[in-house]
Amino acid sequence: MENENILFDDGIHKCISFHFDDENMCESFLGVNQYLIIHKNKAILLDPGSKDMFDVLVEAINRHISIDKLEYIFFSHQDPDVADSIASCAVATPAKLLLPSIWTRFMSHYGLLDMSRILPLYDKGVSIDLEDTSLEIIPAHFLHSPGNFSLYDAYAKILFSGDIGASISPFYSQQKYVEDFERMQPFLEEFHTRYMAGNIFCKAWVESVRGYDIEFIAPQHGNIFNKQTSQEFLAWFETLRCGGDLIEKWY
Repeated sequence: MENENILFDDGIHKCISFHFDDENMCESFLGVNQYLIIHKNKAILLDPGSKDMFDVLVEAINRHISIDKLEYIFFSHQDPDVADSIASCAVATPAKLLLPSIWTRFMSHYGLLDMSRILPLYDKGVSIDLEDTSLEIIPAHFLHSPGNFSLYDAYAKILFSGDIGASISPFYSQQKYVEDFERMQPFLEEFHTRYMAGNIFCKAWVESVRGYDIEFIAPQHGNIFNKQTSQEFLAWFETLRCGGDLIEKWY
């Protein structure tokens, strides 16, 4: 199953979400969201996912812009549902591959042979240019990966949060956006208490993004948060006890 959703489009700048799922493997297949940002004649692809879905993703991208116009492909962290297709990306596109620096050596295990294609992202983050606009790459370390980043698009006012805000809920097929935070909260708790390292990191990330004007928070799994529920999520996440805070639960 493929779902496509236009998050923003003013004729100059466009943000599209793609969601690929396999209804026949719902118990073993983890559905993911991929995002494409287009500004004028250039684009960046976020978290392209596994190589098994890559051909379908390329077809979806080509409906909006030629794959040759990809300036960057951004990998928030190293997990296979994010980076398994990195070798396919290197062959099929001219894009620069943006990846947390601590994970670059691991990409050979996904079949990437030309490490010169990677632009390593160092811990404090960076601003990158896309035509005449810029995107902020924001540290999100230990949420959940030790080397992890989020990306903020100031033009569209969208925070692409990676696994932060992710959920595996029954609501995705009913609505694309989180409209009732309390209804979604149990599904967020199940994921975040296990996969996030601890509240100290949650609080640091929220402090770093709270100053941004946010219309949507778009995670890699599950529903997208609208303007109101984005703020509710940030308030919840800032005080969440998770990971090492619950060490007595895990040991």
